[in-house]
Amino acid sequence: MNLPTRSLMPAAACAALLLSSSPPVSAADWPQYRGPTTDGISKEKISKSWPEAGLKTLWHVPLADGFSSFTTGGGRLYTLVHRAPEGANLETLVALDAVTGHEVWSQSIGVSKFQGGGNSGTPDNSGGDGPRSTPSFADGKVYVLSLNLSLLCYDAATGKPLWSHDLVKEHGARNITWANAASPVIDGKLVFVACGAPGKSLMAFDRGSGELVWKGEDDAITHATPVVATLHGQRQVIFFTQAGLVAVEPAGGKVLWRFKFPYSTSTAASPVVSGDMVYCSAGYGMGAAAARIAKGPEGWTATELWKLAGNKICNHWSTPVAFNGHLYGIFGFKEYGSCPLKCIDIATGQEKWSQAGFGPGNVILVDGHVLVLSDRGQLSLIKPDPAGYREVGRSKAVTGKCWSTPIVSNGKVFVRSTKEGAALEIGSSSARR
Repeated sequence: MNLPTRSLMPAAACAALLLSSSPPVSAADWPQYRGPTTDGISKEKISKSWPEAGLKTLWHVPLADGFSSFTTGGGRLYTLVHRAPEGANLETLVALDAVTGHEVWSQSIGVSKFQGGGNSGTPDNSGGDGPRSTPSFADGKVYVLSLNLSLLCYDAATGKPLWSHDLVKEHGARNITWANAASPVIDGKLVFVACGAPGKSLMAFDRGSGELVWKGEDDAITHATPVVATLHGQRQVIFFTQAGLVAVEPAGGKVLWRFKFPYSTSTAASPVVSGDMVYCSAGYGMGAAAARIAKGPEGWTATELWKLAGNKICNHWSTPVAFNGHLYGIFGFKEYGSCPLKCIDIATGQEKWSQAGFGPGNVILVDGHVLVLSDRGQLSLIKPDPAGYREVGRSKAVTGKCWSTPIVSNGKVFVRSTKEGAALEIGSSSARR
């Protein structure tokens, strides 16, 4: 049953916070997990003629432990790592110079998860060490949702703490097995998180002041990061909870529609929006499904297009990208070192092709091409084509285990693993307008 969603600010004030539909950043920034529009799509132009020897490496730096991805803003990179000063296991926010890779500042944000094995370079499931959430950037500030469900804001230039909320202590947030892995999502002047607190699981905060704008719903959380999209002219934030998909109005948190999807153990891939269709998936036998979203005289509906149980068509934590009505991404469950890249018709669930050998890495879409990071640290550029697998280029990027997402910003691709981070030259820094 949906619990009532209570706005904590006047409606006019909430609307004013949403005058901008995306955080103000430069055209080439990648300011949050899954990019500026939370769909894994970069607007940059890149070179599609990769040297046979691979892309030119600009720098490598040590970045041990953690599956957090990079974000960019203000000429810097931001990510989370595990560090242990004087034996204390700490989740740590790190800012690097994007040109040199040199560390500019760092801030410990809480106790880190450390089980052993995460620094292994072998493509297997040898533990899950360190942070898995990714920082977000907007207007000179960096936002982090910690393993232990604290939402924190820092000055991007200096690392100075600006505001924070311990969602467990303040609201009774309920964490999950392996702790939080979802990232904070920014849209306009708001930052959105899910925390699992009874009756107030879904939340929006003013990203400037840190003031709680609204709270609502009783959904248990997952490891999946929410996405923001416009469907039938309505801006909405789509959360993937243990009950399934739930879409809410950004300004006040009013529920627009729900789509049931089963849960077991962990749901970690984000929803994917393609036109009026929304795709979702999870491992542990849960499979995948797609719904068509409609708005009629009696309100919103989410009608199931297809649903397949099992692990053949599923995304463990690797979110696919949508292109011309098809999904391209890493599909499979616990196939470390070998998990295939697949093309799936989003409207029917039909598999068009499958190419093994990638492992559970991640993908983004850039300049009309799919950029794939394998779990062994290899980058591949693929021309999306439902007729068959078309590889354009391949390049070794980093050593260590890569369960993170590659990003493209200012003509460079930035990649990290459980051992290191790297920048490689990939093309023009001019973004399409």
